[in-house]
Amino acid sequence: MSQESFPCPCGLKQPYSACCGRYHRQFAETSTLGAPDAEALMRSRYSAFVQNLPAYLLASWHASSRPAALGLDQPGLRWLGLTVKKHLQQGADHATVEFVARSKLGGRAERQHEISRFVREKSAWYYLDGERQ
Repeated sequence: MSQESFPCPCGLKQPYSACCGRYHRQFAETSTLGAPDAEALMRSRYSAFVQNLPAYLLASWHASSRPAALGLDQPGLRWLGLTVKKHLQQGADHATVEFVARSKLGGRAERQHEISRFVREKSAWYYLDGERQ
């Protein structure tokens, strides 16, 4: 069974290929972002962390706040799940997404609760920044 047919890591009840995988594939093939809203981008970014897709993560991060590199090379890191608590559209080009991402590293459980800000430019959504809760 290919990776494409597994459930999407983002938590929606769809195969990866029909969910976040389509955005990752579109970016790999065309270098364009295709998430239709901030929540879809948030979910695709979580799945990109799970799938270790740093190019997608950096491209979907707004240029004004994008880091030069990501530290994704943490041996033994396991992503355990994503819960989207709230998605608020604030006009046509701004939104926030509140989420909790769970992971485990070195036997220690981690929980990241964040309210993230997103902005849309030229029809593409970007992660701007987030405030840990």
